[in-house]
Amino acid sequence: MESYPAELLLIAFVAVLAPLLSELPRNIRVPVIVFEVVLGILIGPHVFDLADPDGMVGTLGELGLTFLLFMVGLEIDFDKIRGRPLSLAVGGWLLSLSVALVCMVFFSSIGLLQTPPFLAAVALSTTALGVLAPILRDRGELHSEFGTYMVAAAAVGEFGPLVVISMLLIPTHSTAVHTLFMVSFVIIAFGAAHIALKARSSRVLELLKRTMQSSGQLPVRICLLLQILFVALAAKFGLNIVIGAFTAGIIVGMAIKGAGGDVLRQKLDAIGYGFLIPIFFIVAGMKFEVSALWSAPLAPLQVALLLVLLVVVRGVPVLLYKKELKTEEKVPFALYSATGLPLIVIISEIGVSSGVMPPDRAAILVSAGMLSVLLLPMLAVRWRAKTVG
Repeated sequence: MESYPAELLLIAFVAVLAPLLSELPRNIRVPVIVFEVVLGILIGPHVFDLADPDGMVGTLGELGLTFLLFMVGLEIDFDKIRGRPLSLAVGGWLLSLSVALVCMVFFSSIGLLQTPPFLAAVALSTTALGVLAPILRDRGELHSEFGTYMVAAAAVGEFGPLVVISMLLIPTHSTAVHTLFMVSFVIIAFGAAHIALKARSSRVLELLKRTMQSSGQLPVRICLLLQILFVALAAKFGLNIVIGAFTAGIIVGMAIKGAGGDVLRQKLDAIGYGFLIPIFFIVAGMKFEVSALWSAPLAPLQVALLLVLLVVVRGVPVLLYKKELKTEEKVPFALYSATGLPLIVIISEIGVSSGVMPPDRAAILVSAGMLSVLLLPMLAVRWRAKTVG
């Protein structure tokens, strides 16, 4: 226990330092997440060994991941993304998954990427909406037309792989029982969403408003309870916990939609982006095995190839957006879409724990995901700044 205060102090210092560093380059604003991950790498056991990502620190990192997905669900406005943005996003993700599967079967057959093709294909088809949402928000693009198409594509790129890994890659029960649990979870989620929508027009809102500024903070506590409830339900039903957090965020977003929910949203932002979410990215950096980049003769080439495949796989759907995106928006759209890390880490951990993916292969896949977070959003921001002005 005595070592925890020092490690937490260091992480808190890094969490403060990261946004300060992101303010330094005036000509090109580097996303704060990049600094959080890089600083996490530096203080982690694989570089300077100043902090360990286990114990209390690891638990806070996991809480940060669930809160990140909760905030992602909260950010999604289905009224905006429904219709054309959503249909393009679904079609684009299915195209990405098909292209990824063909690429991974080919490279696996020639021995260049010795990774289970289907598992790697699902990982390559992901988009880290939790990473992109704060970047788009900071740039004032979250609710723009570009941001709407981007959020839709990223939401499907997050939700689609979540469903796949929950249905196919977490065999905690027989197929029939697992399907029953999945259906039960969906029914409970729809029931909760219905209750949340009904509560918006009832006297419950008056009670919540009265306690919003009191020491009770009832609305905040209800949101946290709902998140923990759905995370626990997902775990109990043999699904991945992130799908529970994501679902809880969507339900809360429906309930607090409109100007009346702005104060509550700000409070949740403060808890998430001011406390738990930075810890997740710092801890993710601490877990990054730098040595994986040169663990084998072909490792650097494999990491670079996977990074290129991420861009190709998630960039191909841009072809579907001929009328929706301007010419100068297509490259940043592809770069943003190819940004992935949280689900790549989760899928890799599932592959290792189930014995279908060797740890060194998982490290190379995570390395590509880490580099995508470090490089691609920064390149997209730079391209946008240059073309939009």
